Amino acid sequence: MTQKPNTPYTPTKLKRRSPVPSDIDIAQEAELKPISQVAEELGLLPDEYDPYGAHIAKVHLSVLERLADVPDGKYIDVTAITPTPLGEGKTTTTVGLSQALGAHLGKRVITAIRQPSQGPTFGIKGGAAGGGYSQVIPMENFNLHLTGDIHAITAANNLIAAAVETRMYHEDYQSDKALFNRLFPADEDGNRKFGISMLGRLKNLGIDAAEPCDMTKEERKRFVRLNIDRDTLTWRRATDTNDRLLRQITVGQGSKEKDFNLETSFYITVASELMAVLALATSLVDMRERIGRIVLALDKDGHPVTVEDVGVAGAATVLMKDALMPNLMQTLEGTPVFVHAGPFANIAHGNSSVIADMIGLKLADYVITESGFGSDMGMEKFFDIKCRYSGNIPDVVVLVATIRALKMHGGGPKVVAGKPLASEYIKEDLDLLEKGLENLMAHVDIANHYGVSVVVAINRFHTDTDAELELVKQACLKSGKVVDAVVTNHWEEGGAGSIELGKAVIKAAERENDFKFLYPLDIPIKDKIETIAKKVYGADGVDYSPEAEKQIQEYTRLGFDKVPICMAKTHLSLSHDPDLKGRPTGYRIPIRSVNASIGAGFLYPLLGSMSTMPGLPTRPAYYDIDLDLETGRILGLM
Repeated sequence: MTQKPNTPYTPTKLKRRSPVPSDIDIAQEAELKPISQVAEELGLLPDEYDPYGAHIAKVHLSVLERLADVPDGKYIDVTAITPTPLGEGKTTTTVGLSQALGAHLGKRVITAIRQPSQGPTFGIKGGAAGGGYSQVIPMENFNLHLTGDIHAITAANNLIAAAVETRMYHEDYQSDKALFNRLFPADEDGNRKFGISMLGRLKNLGIDAAEPCDMTKEERKRFVRLNIDRDTLTWRRATDTNDRLLRQITVGQGSKEKDFNLETSFYITVASELMAVLALATSLVDMRERIGRIVLALDKDGHPVTVEDVGVAGAATVLMKDALMPNLMQTLEGTPVFVHAGPFANIAHGNSSVIADMIGLKLADYVITESGFGSDMGMEKFFDIKCRYSGNIPDVVVLVATIRALKMHGGGPKVVAGKPLASEYIKEDLDLLEKGLENLMAHVDIANHYGVSVVVAINRFHTDTDAELELVKQACLKSGKVVDAVVTNHWEEGGAGSIELGKAVIKAAERENDFKFLYPLDIPIKDKIETIAKKVYGADGVDYSPEAEKQIQEYTRLGFDKVPICMAKTHLSLSHDPDLKGRPTGYRIPIRSVNASIGAGFLYPLLGSMSTMPGLPTRPAYYDIDLDLETGRILGLM
């Protein structure tokens, strides 16, 4: 059996200062290893990665073939309680834990996290590389473009949109014969040029022809004319920018297209099904097949029209080919990081890529990944969607909690991004804190449904008192539902502030788990939705709009009912209502509509008023971002 790489990591010494400077100041004064050193210490061979500058690399999927016989390392998911709008430091905890394991406890570890969208970066969040002395660097590249993966998805997404709408346009205005001749022109010898991906169309139609020109007249008509029902077209254009005015638009206003105007919209790129495909693909072959299976609309006979049918699946795959390779970076303390994929955590499954985790599990003893928002959101989708498709079974859940968020759930004043915190959050208040513990226990119970060991990480802020921290810790331990509860201080101390958390995770990873999915795939769509609503959200039941009822019936007819469910809801409550804090009870979940991502492999019901295109706030984060023209340094990233 091939052995796991054992090249030791060379920790990078932190340049800690007090008080702690801004994130970007810390990142810009950090010492970075050459990416070749990071790759070598990780166990990659020189031909298994492509440097992207001095400190970033693209990792080839061929490493999976070389290490196919190597046993997987331990698989750790970092999640959180229901957060405040400010976030509770989940990425910071993920990075701090990795630094503790790799730089202080001598373990081979890889961090695997999502690439952030530029929408939040320039909107309200300002960056997502961790914080303080637990960051991924270079943080400017992390938050801005990186290696262009999101732009590749944007290009592929919009190529598909142009392809399907153009096909509809030409079918409207050309006869069958003219359309056939234009789509498949003949050369001087009379041989016709058929695109490679048209073979997929033939297969989908069940046409048995050695060459497309051998088809009967009726087969040729079916082959050429897609007969798309424009009222069923669900594919939209994408851009990686928060832009509320693109939520509803009309296209086709040109002089030649004015009779073909179409009401449509944009979604943010990270909400594109192509992003979910990238995150869930297990190989280049798998990604190509998933892209081809994406359903764009129905034809007038009620049959699905796919990307393969439109003939653009191959071209879209070409645009995304390099994006399938994970991006290799490093933490402030020199431990390796895979940054790859960034599916929208509200709409899609909110987890980094299967490919990055697969490679990481072969190279390291511990893979520390994180799932978007709370356990009711990203963690549930991590288990029920990502783990189903990857086949990787998690060993430990690290549940991040903060005193601030628990006080909010105990009835504290509203927390608003950009506004000062109320006094209740910066002064000791044990009664308020104790009332909020119900939210933490709800998230512990969610993790327990899956039979995975839970370690609670209490992320310490400077306003927290020892009495408050001890109250939370003891409540967790007395519940008997967690392996351990540990106070961490990685924002201020880096990996040194998470050593005890690292020890707790090592211990928990050695325990026997009884992992199980929340629901089987072969039960009806409604049963899966209601299982999540009741067991995860604590709802009494589910109410479906007439539109949702019709969509569920249609997906069942089409055979789309055997896939996982990806619930799209607010992250600010266990329920669908962001104003319901704590552990809500006595309510029902409203399902507004149900959408299909068949290429990615899930259905996503929309709960309440979810939007796939965020808007910019009154004072966006881009106000503070600029360039120092004398030094070239980027300013203002948080």
